[in-house]
Amino acid sequence: MTKNTSIPNTDKSTNKNATPKRALTPRRRAREYALQGVYQWLVMRRAGSLPNAALIAKQLAEDPAFARCKLDLFQGIFEGVVERADELDSLIAPALDRPSNELSPVEHAALLIGTYELAIDLSVPYKVAINEAVELAKTFGGTDGHKYVNGVLDLLAQSLRSAETKAG
Repeated sequence: MTKNTSIPNTDKSTNKNATPKRALTPRRRAREYALQGVYQWLVMRRAGSLPNAALIAKQLAEDPAFARCKLDLFQGIFEGVVERADELDSLIAPALDRPSNELSPVEHAALLIGTYELAIDLSVPYKVAINEAVELAKTFGGTDGHKYVNGVLDLLAQSLRSAETKAG
């Protein structure tokens, strides 16, 4: 009988079991595509162009994985954010420490989506709206951008969903 003397691999960069990835749900996928669309819309607007939301949505829909997203959720969030961007920015502004045009476009898009769900889509529980926006910022944003998104949306939830936040 031979004794196994190999040293177990503890390097997480090569250990495939270190952090199991969960499959994207159709709802999460819809929010990710909405974030990508809002991001593109914001970048074009900041550059002085008139972004075409329908063209952006059409371009996103060409991705084969788009077929696995919850289409009505994507459309509701993307179109809702684009149509109400100025209104949503005015809700966000008091909670920011700088003008929204100085935010990273990814964090700005995540904040717009989170604020849309907090202020407009009351069917989404406030904790879910915040968590989903934070997850988007973690996936697509800078190193600590998700912390900023969390802090801003937490403040907004207290005013936009005060009864719900007090109930826990």
